[in-house]
Amino acid sequence: MSIRKMIALHPDVVKSGHVNQALGDAVHHAMYCAKMCLSCADACAAEKMDMAQCIRQCSDCADVCEATTRLGLRRTGANESILAEMLRFCARVCDECAAECEKHDMEHCKLCAQMCRECAEDCRKAAESIG
Repeated sequence: MSIRKMIALHPDVVKSGHVNQALGDAVHHAMYCAKMCLSCADACAAEKMDMAQCIRQCSDCADVCEATTRLGLRRTGANESILAEMLRFCARVCDECAAECEKHDMEHCKLCAQMCRECAEDCRKAAESIG
């Protein structure tokens, strides 16, 4: 099942006939990015070297992505200025997390950084599409 399809099935979206594909993509990526960051933070905790900053960045990014997902899923009523700001903030946090993960050679950090970059790009596009 696709989260994009779930958003498209919301009665207010069906009534308006407008599905914001960019927002659907951002919600989809933020949802996955949150889980990837949590997994990376857990893997970092098992590394022998000091990974405290990476754990912090990944944990913060997971929380922001989760909050962004929740705001983006809501289609009843409108709060577009807050949603656009949250999407821009999520992109910034994802960029910072990716930069931290890119400092490390571990495969889990490389994968997390890639997911964060994709999420950041989609969040910026979604913010532009509504703001």
